[in-house]
Amino acid sequence: MNFSWKRNLVVLWIGVFFCSMAYTISIPFLSIFLTDDLGITNNLELWSGISFGITFLASALISPFWGSLADKYGRKPMLIRSGFSLAALYLLNYFVHDPYIFLIVRVLQGLLAGFVPAAIAMVATNTPEDKTGYALSIMSTAGATGSILGPLIGGVVSYYSGNRNAFLFSAVMVLVSALIATFFAKEENFDRSAPRSHVSDDIREARGNRIFITLVLLAGISTFSVMTLEPLIPIYLLDMGISKSSASLSSGIVFSAVGIATVIMAPQWGRIGSRKGFGGVLFIGLIGGGIGNILQFFVSGYVEFAVLRFAYGLFYAGVLPSVNAMIVQVIEPSFRGRAFGLNQAATQLATMAGPIIGGLLGGLIPIRWVFILNGGLLLVAALLVKSRKLDAQIVAVRAVGQ
Repeated sequence: MNFSWKRNLVVLWIGVFFCSMAYTISIPFLSIFLTDDLGITNNLELWSGISFGITFLASALISPFWGSLADKYGRKPMLIRSGFSLAALYLLNYFVHDPYIFLIVRVLQGLLAGFVPAAIAMVATNTPEDKTGYALSIMSTAGATGSILGPLIGGVVSYYSGNRNAFLFSAVMVLVSALIATFFAKEENFDRSAPRSHVSDDIREARGNRIFITLVLLAGISTFSVMTLEPLIPIYLLDMGISKSSASLSSGIVFSAVGIATVIMAPQWGRIGSRKGFGGVLFIGLIGGGIGNILQFFVSGYVEFAVLRFAYGLFYAGVLPSVNAMIVQVIEPSFRGRAFGLNQAATQLATMAGPIIGGLLGGLIPIRWVFILNGGLLLVAALLVKSRKLDAQIVAVRAVGQ
């Protein structure tokens, strides 16, 4: 390669870090913004849920289209397109005073998103094959770190400067990501003269790759598992006896425990996967994540719960990076942008559906039983990995390709 893939990895890591931070800055004050700034007094829970979920729904629907364009025109143009568009939309939030206009802006944010999957596809395509798993594991820490710091920074900025100024801060963060992508990210030349495929053709081609479909299903299940608990953990902490005044801080610590574990362990899983095979890492991650969730049924103290969430995160850190690395192994480079677009669609649908299903389950059964169901779901996913013998299938596919 005519450029340093390590330098490229660092540049894209920084871009994804800032972008992920911007995505999550509004989490602590979204409901408050709807009430105090937009005047929503009735059905606040419904408005909050729609405002949160509609962005991910729009992103899921449009991701395959952006993936198709990425394979035709390059991943770097998609980074630039997404970065500057989102920066403008976050800035627009500062001026919105009507809740329906706010929903429209949230939809546009979903439709014009795509920075993170484009960056992942760019790393996957512009990194030596034997280093791809490690590079993708490193990239996963960017999203985790940004997601950890985003709510914290959003809470601080909104507290001291107001909710609207927090949106300005998000705009600046995404703008930094866009500028980094524009001036520092490098992409190898590829053939832009090939005709751009249609999304229906891409889905048809993807369906013909059974390993890829399995990996997309596993990515969706894993993301759904995480997001199911999103609305329940703060309530669960209150049930443990945490006071309302400290519930937000306690929830933040618990959520951060998983993210910190990911930052620590994801690179290690990447190295292990590169040597031993990512199917084994994926299996261990799902087994550990499943057991870790089930064990949370039995704890009743806040400290023990936080420690167990951290331990669960150490195993779960190997799941999504392994899925991404295995997608790279079974997909031709010319199809990788579209493949990650389809994978992004699955994870965004799971991100939208998880909190909804979690909220419904939390209203029907005791929350501690949701951990059992969640853990069982991950264990079933682990059995799917074992039964499909993904590492052996990938070796066979690569042998045929050679």
